[in-house]
Amino acid sequence: IVCKVEQLEKVLKTINTKPSIIVTDSKVFHDVSKIVEKFDKTIRLTGFSVLLARLKGDFEKYKEGTPKLKDLKDGDKILILESCTHKTTCNDIGAVVLPNAIKKFTGKNLIFDKLSGFTPLPNNLKDYSLIIQCGGCMFTKKQLEGRLRLAIEQNIPITNYGMVFAYINGLWKAVNI
Repeated sequence: IVCKVEQLEKVLKTINTKPSIIVTDSKVFHDVSKIVEKFDKTIRLTGFSVLLARLKGDFEKYKEGTPKLKDLKDGDKILILESCTHKTTCNDIGAVVLPNAIKKFTGKNLIFDKLSGFTPLPNNLKDYSLIIQCGGCMFTKKQLEGRLRLAIEQNIPITNYGMVFAYINGLWKAVNI
């Protein structure tokens, strides 16, 4: 069943079989978790890009890198990597929603750079305190691994969109399914 957040409560009340898991868009983790918790705390919750992290990304490195969010300091630089080349909208997840959520979570004045598609990574990766990759649905596993290899080799913490949203919304358990 596919539904919008606004429809979820009604769907859960009207279906005959309780779902064993709900997969949500990362940026609405918080809203969906409130509904699911109110309805039935036994339903597991995860995000689309968390599933992609397991499928294509370096899941263990993402899990290791995500908690670094709490250690960020004023002036730290974060590199956001988006695989697709869609036109940025006014409420774009990588350009607006994610940076705003991280700033709110940390309370820090952070610097964000964003790259899309196959744009080469900057030579100065060591300048970044954290690298955040989107789910990578437009990349193959090999392309995603290649994109993150230098960061991993240089011990720069990496994570992905869904894992960040799970962490900052207190839903870290949604990552461990």
